[in-house]
Amino acid sequence: MYAIVKTGGKQYRVERGQRLLVERLPDAEGADVALEPILYRSDDTVFDKAGLESVQVTAKVLAHVRGEKLRVFKFKPKRGYKRRTGHRQELTQIEVTEIGQGKAKAKAKTAAEKPAGEKPAPKAKAAAEKQPAAAKPAKEKAAAKPKAPAAKAKEEPADGS
Repeated sequence: MYAIVKTGGKQYRVERGQRLLVERLPDAEGADVALEPILYRSDDTVFDKAGLESVQVTAKVLAHVRGEKLRVFKFKPKRGYKRRTGHRQELTQIEVTEIGQGKAKAKAKTAAEKPAGEKPAPKAKAAAEKQPAAAKPAKEKAAAKPKAPAAKAKEEPADGS
């Protein structure tokens, strides 16, 4: 039985009891870590998303270490450009403690225990209990302006007499 897991942007084929170096994990030494399975192989092969939800791959963090030094040398001929740098990758040493399908069996038992005609209990009526948001005060409309008379020409004579 083995699984292919993904961690740190890389994929690893792991078996129970195997030790390996992976990209630095944020967990402390001695902590258990759940790894993301991509494929699980025992008597049958599981690689679909629904089937992988039931697969559990756990590992124990043994130590945080640094990889060996890599020397990087940059050189451009005829220009007098030379640069030497180094890099040491941060790594975590883990040991795979368990590979298996645990959740699927538990789900199957709970589905078998429920009677076929019984519906699941409704969720709490959180939406009904929530009170509507306070209504925003309506903007007061400006007072209606009086309409100007359409024709004032009749009131004043045009020739001034």
